[in-house]
Amino acid sequence: MTHFRHATRALVLYLAALALTANAADQPSDEQAPAPDAAPAAPAERPGLPSRSEVMASDLLRQLPVGEVIELKTGTETFSALWRPANVGAPKGVLILLPDDGESPDWPRGIGPLRRQLPDHGWHTLSLSLPESERITPTAVTPRETPPTEAPTPEPEAEAEPSEGAPSEAGYLPEQTAPAASEPDEEGSAQQEGEAPVSAPAPLDLAERIDARIEAALAHIRTSQPDVIVMLGQGTGAYWAARYLQQANPGDVSRLILVQPKEPAATEEPLVQRLGTLKIAIGDFYFRTGSSVASARARLDESRRSRHPAYQQVGLQAIEGDRQAEQERLVRRVRGWLDRQG
Repeated sequence: MTHFRHATRALVLYLAALALTANAADQPSDEQAPAPDAAPAAPAERPGLPSRSEVMASDLLRQLPVGEVIELKTGTETFSALWRPANVGAPKGVLILLPDDGESPDWPRGIGPLRRQLPDHGWHTLSLSLPESERITPTAVTPRETPPTEAPTPEPEAEAEPSEGAPSEAGYLPEQTAPAASEPDEEGSAQQEGEAPVSAPAPLDLAERIDARIEAALAHIRTSQPDVIVMLGQGTGAYWAARYLQQANPGDVSRLILVQPKEPAATEEPLVQRLGTLKIAIGDFYFRTGSSVASARARLDESRRSRHPAYQQVGLQAIEGDRQAEQERLVRRVRGWLDRQG
């Protein structure tokens, strides 16, 4: 009987010890206490969107024959251009084509038909992609940062003292506290010991970028020593062509063709005044629609006042519903004007 009581007591003590062990395992230790919420990671900055001209150049690279899309370089950037050699044994010269703002170098109206069809009549064509103005440049949207929400902290009791490992009032553990201001970080020390950082060059504005692309195109075609170099601009491209010729005055560019010319949003000098100072042959082609008539009249009047020696204006009738016939007429009139220049 005594042996049975001793065995029962041992079993009870054993079960009590197991219960205490399980209870201790359920209690989290101080070392496993959850750390305070870390500050949310800063949102990743979205990469800048490609420009419209870059997207169109990429599309043309996939659509056009190999070798027709070439790359030209300025001092600061690389851009695409479309080259088509003349389909004759004795080429007459080269045309450099500048499209309107937001148009590709193979735009279906004006620029595209001209650059594709004039090689059949003895002209090389080099159509440039131009940087677009800020008016149509897409910008990357940076997500707004949401400030972290701090959990309310309870009022500490007056007689309670913070333990050694407790967070400070700023919410950081002692070992996470920022260093004192008198202790410079490694990056700051390296910058102080090294030379002063070199400031990056200021970005070129739109006019300078376009001038640089025209210069690159001229340098490219001059290597073949063409007999005649003609600049052709459509829309705002006509303004940039006239501006470049007025300021740079290249001696080997002898003719300027304007197709439905217009001015950019912000101009230093009106187009009519720039044309009045140019003494090279100018062919001004426009469609008799809307405000184009009044603008064309202003250019014609300026040419008369300045007694321009070789200015000719050609008004074309727009053909509604038949774009192909309209563009073929434009190509014929431009080709005829070029042939008459000798």
